[in-house]
Amino acid sequence: MQTLFPILAVLLAGIGVALQPPTNAALAKASGSVWLAALISFAVGTAALMVVWLFDWTPLSATRAAPWWAWLGGFYGAAFVAALAFASPRLGLAVTLTAAIASQLVTAMIVDRFGLLGLPQQAITPARLVGVALVILGAVVVRRG
Repeated sequence: MQTLFPILAVLLAGIGVALQPPTNAALAKASGSVWLAALISFAVGTAALMVVWLFDWTPLSATRAAPWWAWLGGFYGAAFVAALAFASPRLGLAVTLTAAIASQLVTAMIVDRFGLLGLPQQAITPARLVGVALVILGAVVVRRG
């Protein structure tokens, strides 16, 4: 039961990740700019987070303890949103997301292996390698599909 809520949260977030690229691509098509679409996406997301934060109200000073690289998350997110808004109408949503997931898994295995970004080290096992290889193979199959 302790892992049920995080799993549900990730599953719901995954639905949002699948819906976000075509939503942003439609905005990019209408506006003629991937960058404007990504900016609007982040502005709407920022407004939503501001409303949620008002109920939590953790002081900004709490971020002083964060390492310098912890501030880069927004940059990664912006690049991801813009890249997927650009790629999804050109490659199709399934190919775009499969390629994104494959690259995320390879990166995650490297981060886990070396315990980067404050995470505990986790070995790269044969089973994990097979799992990532299957996702990469899936990306190729979906692309050729």
